Amino acid sequence: MTETRTGTARSAGLPYAKLLDQDSHPVRDILRAESPLPPGATRVPVERYFSREFHELEVEKLWKRVWQMACHEDDIPDVGDYHVYEIASLSFLVVRSAPDEIRAFYNACLHRGRLLRDCDGKWARELRCPFHGWSWNLDGSLKEIPCEWDFPSLVRGDHALPEAKVGRWGGFVFINPDENAAPLEDHLGDLSAHFTLLPYEERYKQAHVAKVLRCNWKVAQEAFSEAYHVVATHPTILGDLGDANSKYDVFGNYSRAISPNGTESPHLDGVPRAERLEDARFYTRLRHPLSGAVYERIEEGRVRVTTRDGRSGVFDDTGRRLEGDLGQVDPNMCDWIGGRQLPGTETLPAPPEPPSAPAERRAAMAAPIRESLRKALGDRVDGVSDAELIDQIFFTVFPNFHPWGSFNRIVYRFRPLGDDPDQCIHECMYFAPVPEGQERPPAAPVHWLGPDDDWVDAPELGILAKVFNQDVYNLPRVQKGLKTMKQPHVVFGEYGESKIRHFHQLLEEWLEKP
Repeated sequence: MTETRTGTARSAGLPYAKLLDQDSHPVRDILRAESPLPPGATRVPVERYFSREFHELEVEKLWKRVWQMACHEDDIPDVGDYHVYEIASLSFLVVRSAPDEIRAFYNACLHRGRLLRDCDGKWARELRCPFHGWSWNLDGSLKEIPCEWDFPSLVRGDHALPEAKVGRWGGFVFINPDENAAPLEDHLGDLSAHFTLLPYEERYKQAHVAKVLRCNWKVAQEAFSEAYHVVATHPTILGDLGDANSKYDVFGNYSRAISPNGTESPHLDGVPRAERLEDARFYTRLRHPLSGAVYERIEEGRVRVTTRDGRSGVFDDTGRRLEGDLGQVDPNMCDWIGGRQLPGTETLPAPPEPPSAPAERRAAMAAPIRESLRKALGDRVDGVSDAELIDQIFFTVFPNFHPWGSFNRIVYRFRPLGDDPDQCIHECMYFAPVPEGQERPPAAPVHWLGPDDDWVDAPELGILAKVFNQDVYNLPRVQKGLKTMKQPHVVFGEYGESKIRHFHQLLEEWLEKP
């Protein structure tokens, strides 16, 4: 790895603004908008990632007060459909109570507290408690109490189901338990200005995968909020991603990162280039772009690594040495090559050598994507820049909603798993454009993965499943490392981790509210 220091506060290589200047199509001004977070490294106490006291503080000060994405409108398309949304110890029932009306109720019977619903469902005519049969209408008004004569002090008008506030954006349903909260529109600000090319209202939920991770929700979210980790965690994409040249901006309650594709990482600057590997296969035989070592799959769970000078060794898919005269190798490359593979991918060749000039390379990458969108968007795609088609543009809407920009299908959500600060749920959803002139497809159901399941068990995510395996390899080790740190805090970089710094600044503001 080479140092990318330039004597300025940015890495070597083409700044993102220069790449936009070379785009083959007109570039929207919103991509050029500059709103960096002011300098100042953020130090965060390590206890915030595993302390039960801090978890409980988040419940009281954050989850009971903040706007949070609960589901998508397509998850409850018909009157009577309902979705159970859980966050930490809280449970809410999001109900389509009328054709264009959605309500969110505290998911608890007012008699003895039993959850009204344990899981999602359809076409309810009432909300009846399975314990004693108390029931409510879909608008939350009290409908029936068995043996009502036995509750002489009960005033029916006082026993409507308590509600959380509901807001909608882009087809997503947000809730806020705080009845005094400002409207969702105030929280989101001008977020919609970034999503004019393909608004989320014109998309449907194509895939939805949720995986339990053995780490705090903030540990997981932070891992997906920056490109700083790419050089160590995702070596396979260094040749095509300007990771250290990413652009970061903050706007009120949301932040944005843009990582340019079609330009190689500044970390490769000055690295000796080895000859192109013959018979390279993208998932099973690759040369490491930094070390030049060749990683080759022997069988599932076993990888042979051969260095430039001819030394070799055999390792498992976590990078643990099994035999040979090599010691340490890259565990992320071992997982990529020796780990579980997506169906039919083991013999896929490595991509051909791309054009060396970034502008040509980016235009060549954008062209097939532009054509693939033509069926859904028509000739509108001819006015779209290469940047909008190929770059990784990802947002964080405080506290835990991550829609990707332009034409990318990805949406993330991170939340605690119950009251365990050491576990969380990472959700990845794909939102694809609804083809012009066709009916809106139904929303994909949630595909759940346990903590020991492989992301490759969700082949609907394609290559992203393999990328996620590299990401989550680190996360339980981060959670354990935080508990063993002698230093009482973690520290974040001023620019490359500014999205995380922004999150913690906002979190601190919420914690300090009376």
